[in-house]
Amino acid sequence: MRQPLTNYLTVDVEDYFQVAAFERAISPDEWDQHPCRVVANVHTILDLFTAHDVQGTFFIVGWIAERYPDLVLEIERQGHEIGCHSYRHRKIYDLTPEEFRDDTRKAKDILEQIINKPVYGYRAPSYSITQKSLWALDILAELGFRYDSSIFPVYHDNYGIPDAPRFPYLLEKQGLMEYPISTVRFSRLNLPIAGGGYFRLFPYWFTRMALRRINKREQQPFIFYFHPWEIDPEQPRIESAGAKSRFRHYLNLTKTKKRLLRLLGDFRFRPIRLPVNGDGRME
Repeated sequence: MRQPLTNYLTVDVEDYFQVAAFERAISPDEWDQHPCRVVANVHTILDLFTAHDVQGTFFIVGWIAERYPDLVLEIERQGHEIGCHSYRHRKIYDLTPEEFRDDTRKAKDILEQIINKPVYGYRAPSYSITQKSLWALDILAELGFRYDSSIFPVYHDNYGIPDAPRFPYLLEKQGLMEYPISTVRFSRLNLPIAGGGYFRLFPYWFTRMALRRINKREQQPFIFYFHPWEIDPEQPRIESAGAKSRFRHYLNLTKTKKRLLRLLGDFRFRPIRLPVNGDGRME
């Protein structure tokens, strides 16, 4: 009997006031004015993962790591992989290459100084490596990253490269592995079903069916993602944000934790963490 595939479990560690949906309502200079909820939410996630004996990759915003280094250490102590999710959570295509390099280097340095080991994985805020920001991949390679998980092969108003490969592949020019956010193929479209707002939007039975289709029909692991604020329905409301942004952010927050528990029971998971050779180098 064929063993079930092991999928990739990822967490984008940012607080509710840092999301791109609220960037017009809250500037980074105002972040310190909002109550932090990410520490408690991440500890809840760690407890859930421990209860289900799973490990994942935590892509952490450098601003968070700088203020809560003990949280980063606790994630790493429990065997999870630490990845980089920028310093100020700004979409890449809104930055110049120099701004992106400086922001990413700062975040990577902070994380590496905390855990005293290299950070090899990167995920862009709002999956903002698109056709107009592919130059960022060269900078990631320059800074010593070994893989990226930012390309979303879908049509969306804020992100996406619709014709990108759907499963992990080598970016030959940069020597990076790309772990694209998972989609399921329906007709001629890639449907996003592996986390975030889509996990909250679709009923759980549909998500499970689509993810099983990736595992069983296509014989591929999927890459699942979510954010700590998505398990926190009691978070403060940002009423000054636009209606569409508020809808996307607050939709079904009361259901996320229960769905996540079902997901952890229905599928097998691991971190992205690249394999290592006997001499300690990444393959």
